[in-house]
Amino acid sequence: MENEFFEQRTDLSALSEAVANIKASLAKIIVGQHDTIELLIAGILADGHMLIEGVPGIAKTLSAKLIAKSINVQFSRIQFTPDLMPSDVLGTSIFNPRTTDFEFKPGPIFGNIILIDEINRAPAKTQSALFEVMEERQITIDRRTYKMEEPFIVLATQNPVDQEGTYRLPEAQLDRFLFKIEVKYPSLEDEIAIITQQHQHRTIDQLADIQPVLTAQQVVDFRAQVRNLHIEPKLLEFVAKIIHETRNNSSISMGASPRATLAVVNAAKAVAAMRGRDFITPDDVIWVTPSVLRHRIMLTPEKEMEGTLPDDVIAQIFQKIEIPR
Repeated sequence: MENEFFEQRTDLSALSEAVANIKASLAKIIVGQHDTIELLIAGILADGHMLIEGVPGIAKTLSAKLIAKSINVQFSRIQFTPDLMPSDVLGTSIFNPRTTDFEFKPGPIFGNIILIDEINRAPAKTQSALFEVMEERQITIDRRTYKMEEPFIVLATQNPVDQEGTYRLPEAQLDRFLFKIEVKYPSLEDEIAIITQQHQHRTIDQLADIQPVLTAQQVVDFRAQVRNLHIEPKLLEFVAKIIHETRNNSSISMGASPRATLAVVNAAKAVAAMRGRDFITPDDVIWVTPSVLRHRIMLTPEKEMEGTLPDDVIAQIFQKIEIPR
């Protein structure tokens, strides 16, 4: 697919400018991690929740906070711990002696961008409190339903599941995350830049200087643009073949659901828009697919024992399927 054969149908200049401003703002503080930042912005444009995984101390929480700060919306942070209860997240009804009635006191989940730190340190009972709100953007308490205001995004960080004090998240909850973003250790060059920046005491001052780039309404408008981007039938078939292969692969014991199919399409649209195009290419699909699928497929015990990673199997799937051009 060559750009010159396509006439631009959607004006994406405002979206592209906003994305560039967010990247420039974050680059003042975050060293490296370009893919992480790209995926975080794509997730916001695709209206998806994101799970950020990595060892402690590699700026997972900082990245999420900076993304939230770049949008002028209500931000909440919840620290998940083993003793956290569902009411600590959703809210609870409190008796008011003046009115002799119970009044609902909203919990920290009521906001626009919700940062859940170390999500896999809370038990299953608390995790289940997130099921409805992540999928339907609403919560039901005491037979009343409360709708979340747009935009509503959950950014969750977690440590690798083999670390002490972590719980494996339920598959049904993992499936509600658009992306699982894996944050790696910085390169030697990036680490030198990090300590140089810290030594110069620049980080604290610049953190206060981060200004919102987007309003809530702009996010809603940009998402509408992203949803309306063009995608060719052969690319839709390409995505469907990828997902279908996860269900018929000898290395995978549980394949991806139709929700994953839609997630790949929506994420590819967001990435195309960020790159200034109003149409999707195979490269967009290939770039987002590992982040969409790595938490949705379950490898066979034999493959896990061999040390095979989900990304390895996803790469093998791409080798089997003809890429449309």
